[in-house]
Amino acid sequence: MQQPENQNPWKIIKQDIVYDNNWISLIHHEVINPSGGPGIYGKVHFKNYAIGVIAVDDQQNTCLVGQFRFTLDQYSWEIPEGGCPFEEDPLNAAKRELLEETGLKAANWLKIGEAYLSNSVSDEKAIYYLATGLTQFEAEPEETEQLALKKLPLSRVFEMIDEGAITDALSVIALQKLQLLMLQHKIQLP
Repeated sequence: MQQPENQNPWKIIKQDIVYDNNWISLIHHEVINPSGGPGIYGKVHFKNYAIGVIAVDDQQNTCLVGQFRFTLDQYSWEIPEGGCPFEEDPLNAAKRELLEETGLKAANWLKIGEAYLSNSVSDEKAIYYLATGLTQFEAEPEETEQLALKKLPLSRVFEMIDEGAITDALSVIALQKLQLLMLQHKIQLP
């Protein structure tokens, strides 16, 4: 029998925060699982939204940001991304992150989607935007960021996803959503 969509089949018996910092909490749950048996569940609670920006210029080029990702122990090419405290307007955070990482400001902004990035273990929610009407200023990276920038045709960036050269979940989701919207003629780029 199928469970109604709005009814939670999990019962939490006990929960403990086993780690906590300014960005995440790790919560250990003792539960009764959907089949009625005892179990455990670990959850990473994020204290910010993840924000992503696809900045597209008048020649349909976009900017990728490269950086070494500590968690993966490898280099990653991504769209400009950052965190947004829950009390901050996500669009303002997107504008801030774009300027910090690329030095770009955009005249036009369009929210193109939201997604949960790893909902089996975390509650991290991403919000992503398309930015156009770009003007170049000076980048203002944070002290923890050692960034490289690539300006590439949007078509090449789509190919990089297909080739596995872009693997960051937020970048893949946002770029493929933009590509789909373009194919459906729901977004016209300059």
